Amino acid sequence: MTIRIGQGFDCHAFSDDSARPLMLGGIEIPEAQGLAGHSDADVATHALMDALLGAACLGDLGRHFPATNEHRDASSVTMLEVVLERVLDQGWTPTSADLTIIAQGPRLEPWLPAMADLLGDHVGVDVSVKATTTDHLGAIGRGEGICSLAIVLLEAR
Repeated sequence: MTIRIGQGFDCHAFSDDSARPLMLGGIEIPEAQGLAGHSDADVATHALMDALLGAACLGDLGRHFPATNEHRDASSVTMLEVVLERVLDQGWTPTSADLTIIAQGPRLEPWLPAMADLLGDHVGVDVSVKATTTDHLGAIGRGEGICSLAIVLLEAR
């Protein structure tokens, strides 16, 4: 059996646009400031996609979805479907995924199960989704943005 592991990371500052929704793990977090970014700026899904791409040796997210008008405000869940198709086309199947969202706020615990369900349904494997803070240290601790880390295990088919 051949396996590969991939890691992903993404980080975005909060947007100046008060009407921009906060998307994390494919879920809109109500009454929270959105993140600045070219697509929907879903750092959780972006980190997961980067981990999938990395494990399959397919490069990074920017290679597949450059900051062009074609991808402006794109849904990260739709992008995840494209990434997963490319991973599967290379002969790999996800077997495990773990995702950590790093944010001082908003409190994310109520939405973590929905994120895990949505991402798991799309990836085809259970996705562990957790959240943590930096205990007020650094830019994230000052509430300037949100970061996310992901790790994925792929198995050759």
